[in-house]
Amino acid sequence: MNRYPLWKYLIISVALVIGALYALPNLFGESPAVQVSAARSSVRIDSATVNRVEQALAAASLKPSLIQLDGNSVKARFETTDDQIKARDALERDLNPDATNPEHVVALNLLPRTPAWLAALGASPMYLGLDLRGGVHFMLQVDMPAALQRRTDVLTGDLRTALRERSVRHSGISRSGQTIEIRARDAQTADAARALIQDQFADLEVKETVEGTEYRLIASLRPEAARLVQDQALKQNMTTLSNRINELGVAEPVIQQQGADRIVVQLPGVQDTAKAKDILGRTATLEVRLVDESSEGLSAERGNGAVPFGSERYLERNGQAVIVKREVLLTGENLTDAQAGFDDTQQAAVHLTLDAKGARIFRDVTRENVGKRMAIILFEKGRGEVVTAPVIRTEIGGGRVQISGAMTTVEANDTALLLRAGSLAAPMEIIEERTIGPSLGAENIAKGFNSVIWGFAVIVLFMCVYYMLFGMVSSLSLGFNLVLLVAVLSMLQATLTLPGIAAMALALGMAIDSNVLINERVREELRRGSSPQVAINAGYDQAWGTILDSNVTTLIAGVALLLFGSGPVRGFAVVHCIGILTSMFSSVFFSRGLVNFWYGRQKKLKTVSIGTVWRPDGPVPATKAD
Repeated sequence: MNRYPLWKYLIISVALVIGALYALPNLFGESPAVQVSAARSSVRIDSATVNRVEQALAAASLKPSLIQLDGNSVKARFETTDDQIKARDALERDLNPDATNPEHVVALNLLPRTPAWLAALGASPMYLGLDLRGGVHFMLQVDMPAALQRRTDVLTGDLRTALRERSVRHSGISRSGQTIEIRARDAQTADAARALIQDQFADLEVKETVEGTEYRLIASLRPEAARLVQDQALKQNMTTLSNRINELGVAEPVIQQQGADRIVVQLPGVQDTAKAKDILGRTATLEVRLVDESSEGLSAERGNGAVPFGSERYLERNGQAVIVKREVLLTGENLTDAQAGFDDTQQAAVHLTLDAKGARIFRDVTRENVGKRMAIILFEKGRGEVVTAPVIRTEIGGGRVQISGAMTTVEANDTALLLRAGSLAAPMEIIEERTIGPSLGAENIAKGFNSVIWGFAVIVLFMCVYYMLFGMVSSLSLGFNLVLLVAVLSMLQATLTLPGIAAMALALGMAIDSNVLINERVREELRRGSSPQVAINAGYDQAWGTILDSNVTTLIAGVALLLFGSGPVRGFAVVHCIGILTSMFSSVFFSRGLVNFWYGRQKKLKTVSIGTVWRPDGPVPATKAD
């Protein structure tokens, strides 16, 4: 009746071991560290960078406890914050000799102290939110008028091209703010231009005015089209920020929209506000231009003359100068994808996919410039670098472009990554900045965990006094629930915040409530005169329905918070929902396993230790169950 089969005990044992292993990394805390990443997309972080970091630290008589190459960054861990700051200064001097043109970002960070054997098992501590770990918080304002102006610039160029293709001989087309003005000498030309706009440019609305003998068409974005441009600009900026921040390796950065034109960025663990600003400023712009292959341009490229008027000088990765024309043919907005691959000769290449507009422009440009070079330039922090400058062999249509040449597979992957990184759709400025120090985060952690620990201790004391052995079983299942909850959050790499700690404390209260229901059901059966074995079995079976109903209704509320909440509310909801699931497992399955293991082996059980059972005819100790 009250015996578990072996496979159920195996499930409990496996859950206990896995829970303990994956919850354990949270006990080791974090150590100060210095993180080195690339300040420009063309700078590589590899084993050579690790050697430079080791040499720079050795020259400064600093001994890190660990140096590791982690993705696109090198991380050096130290025992004290004094060594961390000294290491930051030493690495800054060695890796960035030219302070005006830094090649690396050297930032302060925090790294977990998880032992290597636990890390090898994939066990990692929970990510801690900004309020617990410290870090920086920014609110950025997106310049929506600039986004609308950029869109108007694009439409102006498209409209000029469309009028030329339709042979509509207008007197001029210009942009003024967020409107496009088309001038015509007669009503017939104005009508033709208006018909073309209505046919091909659904985003524009047109108003006509007459000044003397000249007709003027004033085209502007429709309100719904303007809102769409603003939404797309905000989303593109968020995507670009995410790409750039992820390169730094910040654990669980928060990038959220706030309102119609603002973005909130939180970088937990980043202690250096200036470096965080530098990260946010590393947004790239991609441009495609033709190389100036005139005699003056070629002479300037060799360093034998001045750059011709209407052209500019940029450098390739290898330091070779390239003279390109100022006219921008395509931007990163026209690029939808970039993937590394191979060409027909099995040489490394980059395959680009353009949108419809970009495909049309690229077809026309390549048809008219066969045999000439075309440069792809990446701009970061106002500095442009030529990613590649291939020769146009033939007209390229269909929106699929292949960049090939003397590049390795690694270089092809790097180039594809750069081209995919995208550009800002609109400028942004920081309007709010807030720094939370690690000491304040540690204080929040201590207060939050103390509340959980003291709450746990009081509950255990009460249960042991009031329910005796059954109270001890309930306390063990409560401890198992806490370990399991922390383990699941760690495995999911969830971000724990102060509201999450509050949800953890609430989960403990709800878990013990289930055990109270079970214990009272067992007492009720004993009052009725049932034998101890029958009382245990009936108590668990009858309490299960009530426990399930109460937990499901609470889970529904938690899911609603998860779906419709944001920020701290979602953090609370995640821990709350997981806590409900783990409490149902521990309060019923685990606690009954312990009770069955202790009492189930006794065939002629006479007494159970569950405190005092009050009967209508007077108090009778539970240990005297008849």
